[in-house]
Amino acid sequence: MDKENKMVIYQVFTRLFGNDNSHCVNNGSINVNGCGKMADFTAKALGEIKRLGATHIWYTGIIEHATQTDYRRYDIRPDHPAVVKGKAGSPYAIKDYYDVDPDLAKDVPERMKEFENLVQRTHRSGLKVIIDFVPNHVARQYHSDSQPDGTTQLGANDDTSYAFSPYNNFYYIPQSELHAQFDMKGSAPEAYKERPAKATGNNRFDAYPNITDWYETVKLNYGVDYQNGGTCHFDPIPDTWYKMLDILLFWASKNIDGFRCDMAEMVPVEFWEWVIPQVKARHPKLTFIAEVYNPQEYNNYLHRGKFDYLYDKVGLYDTLRAIVCGNESATAISRCWQSLGGNEKRMLNFLENHDEQRIASDYFAGNPYKAIPALIVSACMNTNPMMIYFGQEFGELGMDSEGFSGRDGRTTIFDYWSVDTIRRWRNGGKFDGVMLTEEQRRLHDLYQRILTLCNEEPAIAQGSFYDLTYANVNGWRFNEHRQYAFLRKQERELLLCVVNFDHSPVDVAINIPSHAFDFLQIPQMDVYKATDLISGESEEICLLPNKATETVVNGYSGKLLKITL
Repeated sequence: MDKENKMVIYQVFTRLFGNDNSHCVNNGSINVNGCGKMADFTAKALGEIKRLGATHIWYTGIIEHATQTDYRRYDIRPDHPAVVKGKAGSPYAIKDYYDVDPDLAKDVPERMKEFENLVQRTHRSGLKVIIDFVPNHVARQYHSDSQPDGTTQLGANDDTSYAFSPYNNFYYIPQSELHAQFDMKGSAPEAYKERPAKATGNNRFDAYPNITDWYETVKLNYGVDYQNGGTCHFDPIPDTWYKMLDILLFWASKNIDGFRCDMAEMVPVEFWEWVIPQVKARHPKLTFIAEVYNPQEYNNYLHRGKFDYLYDKVGLYDTLRAIVCGNESATAISRCWQSLGGNEKRMLNFLENHDEQRIASDYFAGNPYKAIPALIVSACMNTNPMMIYFGQEFGELGMDSEGFSGRDGRTTIFDYWSVDTIRRWRNGGKFDGVMLTEEQRRLHDLYQRILTLCNEEPAIAQGSFYDLTYANVNGWRFNEHRQYAFLRKQERELLLCVVNFDHSPVDVAINIPSHAFDFLQIPQMDVYKATDLISGESEEICLLPNKATETVVNGYSGKLLKITL
């Protein structure tokens, strides 16, 4: 973990970033709709992402996954269309753990070299590289064409007569054929066949997955016998563990800086406890981020499982989304971080990612500015990492009906498509913003200001945090349900942050209790000159325990008032 800088991750769906086609058709093939490439991340593109305030870029969808695009001419086995979601396929249905997705290469046979060049280019731009590791499941027709010498295919030595064996890589439904509860033929001349059927990725241990299951994937076996009370068989070490260690070391050797581990909590914590120290022994600076949704497992995956950071989805994301949408009080922010019991610095904050609905979509806020207070809170309230999703900084709507991914407020991960705001921003690789609307440019500048502050201001990157909610409940001029305030301090620099989730400007009076002055060692003074780091404007405020600090905050906005003590 990088102790000096605060991590600001720019998540980008790699295949969509560079696609310039403004006339994509629903369910279009790669030939019709086109596809972005790794080469589209030019030095100029990466420089602009760095300028936004990012320290890391998470290239989503790098590892080869199942697809309906035919790459047989490159000796890549085709996938049956009935078990691929969308024309492009899900990046979480891994087809070859040791290869780069051919969609992303300008020259398919050179795809690994193109990835290595991308890593080098990213590092030259001053950014670090994160990629996905998908440990829980693989594509139904998993087969590695790039398996390194001395390693064996997943499932190659499985005894398929057992539903469960600690020596198997997969779970089976012996003597059964897969009878999925949907069309098993798709656009193929013959129906998809699987005998014996394998268990489906979302822990479905029968031969009848339906359309709502992760039917395009099969579950990997880490030695847990789920059908017999979840008994664990970890001694001797299960074969799958060794195979996954090899895969992690393979990608770590490509000079990447971190893994975002998909559905990490569906894999036993004992595996992570075993594997992460071994990978870090060889690559000590590597960061491991876990997608974990069960708060009761946080301590387990952080302390026992050795993860650096966990997703803060069911905590801060859900809380801020509810506040933005007017369904929750801003006092819930305090309950949220307090419930983490000291783990708050180990949580990854975000307001968008590939799984969630876009802020500007009809399904979330319908207006990207409504989430600016939430952005300030997410980015500035602690030293932990912050992530944004490409296009968020322009108010991307996510309201297209792309194909397999319907009109759901999300940007598709299954289809060949183009992202409107990103395409406008890129402007054919010029990144001059001339195609953007005035509103989109203004939003981008606001994001850039807030995200760059994360590392320009030591009080945000490294400082102490003090929540002011408890001192402002039933306040004189402070609505604790629609406003939120906190302090950050590092050495002689103090930041007073106040945000307003309401649409109207508010004239607030913030109580700062005696305890805050003692805890943060703040000298009391009637008049301090303060500069709002977001607007650049100066004002005079008082800092006294017996007199409220007054300021005006615009609607859907916030202030970061900096005082030098």
